[in-house]
Amino acid sequence: MAQREQTQAGTAAGERAQARAMLGHAWALLGGDPSAVRRVRWTGPEGLLPAALPLGALAGASVGAAALAAAELAAVRTGHRSAPPWATVDAAAVATAFGSERHLRVDGAAWDTWAPLSRFWPAADGWVRTHANYPHHRERLLAALGVPDSAGEEAAPALAAAVAAQPAEETAARVTAAGGLAVSVRSPQEWARHPQGAAVAALPLLRLDRVGDAPPAAPGALPPGGPLLPAAGMRVLDLTRVIAGPVGTRTLGLLGADVLRIDSPRLPEIREQHLDTGFGKRSALLDLEHRADRERLEELLAGADAVVTGYRPGALDRHGLSPAALLERHPGLTVATVSAWGPDGPWAARRGFDSLVQTASGVARLLAAPDGTPGALPVQGLDHGTGYLLAAAVLRAQAGKAADGGGRIARLSLAQTAAWLLRGPHGGPGPGGPALDPAPHLAEAATDLGRIRYALPPVALDGGPRDWAQPVTAWGSAAPGWR
Repeated sequence: MAQREQTQAGTAAGERAQARAMLGHAWALLGGDPSAVRRVRWTGPEGLLPAALPLGALAGASVGAAALAAAELAAVRTGHRSAPPWATVDAAAVATAFGSERHLRVDGAAWDTWAPLSRFWPAADGWVRTHANYPHHRERLLAALGVPDSAGEEAAPALAAAVAAQPAEETAARVTAAGGLAVSVRSPQEWARHPQGAAVAALPLLRLDRVGDAPPAAPGALPPGGPLLPAAGMRVLDLTRVIAGPVGTRTLGLLGADVLRIDSPRLPEIREQHLDTGFGKRSALLDLEHRADRERLEELLAGADAVVTGYRPGALDRHGLSPAALLERHPGLTVATVSAWGPDGPWAARRGFDSLVQTASGVARLLAAPDGTPGALPVQGLDHGTGYLLAAAVLRAQAGKAADGGGRIARLSLAQTAAWLLRGPHGGPGPGGPALDPAPHLAEAATDLGRIRYALPPVALDGGPRDWAQPVTAWGSAAPGWR
């Protein structure tokens, strides 16, 4: 018993040391003062995100980066640059937040986060992972493999037979060509030899670059009273979907930014997904195929401090929303982009999700069961980690623009975050570690959409908010305008 406790204590100490090192790495890429990482408190038990990869360290480091960036911006705006507030990374709060979609309850009802056809399938020579949570992706998947579009589980046996009848790469290629989502399971070594894996390996975890010669933008003093809100007065246009981008923008909303998410009425969001990531922001609809809506978006851009995009690279370019086009029209803007596969390589313009990046990059193979069935991280760690790093980049950009002007471009991707995870030590804490008690890090709110149970935000700084001031509202319910 004593030996087991000693082993767990050693694992915990190792995870925390790894988190500090990963935070230092991320903070350096963000251009932060290296000494600032000493102003982070690390609390709570470790080993709460068990995986044979440093997932707990990645989670703590990414949340720590967002908290440090918030503390830095608060110091800039209060005039106390030499004494920014301390940040706290609590392991239990972080672990709960990284599984926020699993803790969501609507009037007591849980949400099954995976559609029936989003899973691993055995192929003739390996395994394939599909993603079919959205109806249009499900339709493309079935059509690509010649499976009748029957409802729910009824399509599963026919789909299983279609995948089993051919090599994994052939299935993935056919589905991708049809606009669907499927990848074959690879080992880390196979991913390293793949052209996209090689392209990702040549990239840093993230990039935050100053561009242009816009004059410094003084952010102004913070409003008196209430919690410390470093992003108060910031206007953030949120053009993201699914998890990573919305996690980043809900973090900015927590810290006081006016976050306005814009969606197309042609692409409805999954209800529970919106409920999970919709705190701290408003949701509006614009159809960019209509001239009036496109003009309205341009008016919003004129008043924005930051634009965050989460669509596949190139998807928004025809609307004049590429980073280069945005900064040409609005030189002092921050443009932050998050993609699945990174900005370079043959897959750069492909659609993708956390589960697919885990599959292609080798994570699923490393976490395979003894019988060879591919595995997965216990949470959508690539999505959540990238989301908090995204928030950190936007906050650092705001502080930088106050100092030396210019615009900023931040580039992140799930594949780059996966590479960060895979570079860490393998053999992390297993299922015998401490159990997570999420209850202290959950809250409930009565909303027009029902009584929502949700995970509290893990980004914490002294004097800062502990919950969102803006509860989640119905998708598309807001007018497309700034406050």
